[in-house]
Amino acid sequence: MADVIIVAIVAVLLVFAARGSIRHFRGEGSCCQGGSSLPASKPRRLDGPVVGRRRLRIDGMHCQNCAERVRRALESIDGVSARVDWKAGIASVDMDRSVEDHELRKAAEGAGYKVVSVGHD
Repeated sequence: MADVIIVAIVAVLLVFAARGSIRHFRGEGSCCQGGSSLPASKPRRLDGPVVGRRRLRIDGMHCQNCAERVRRALESIDGVSARVDWKAGIASVDMDRSVEDHELRKAAEGAGYKVVSVGHD
């Protein structure tokens, strides 16, 4: 009888774990390095005209929280405004001053994600 109860408890736990995993990969959970869901906000407004654009291909984003972390990391660089699409794995960056590619890479990777490439638009 005890075996049946243990199997039932394990089955219930597996169902809850599967539901959480499905929500996570749909981007509906508050995931990625813990904590609650980050509020989405608009890209930063630049002080001057756009003088450069970059497109970063980024691996490791699983949800909107990931995209917000990358966007905030990129926008911590002075003169950068970013839009991040976690489903496509792309960050589109506008700059109102010269910013080196390695600075953009360092910011995104500092947030915990892998930059696959940095391209010029």
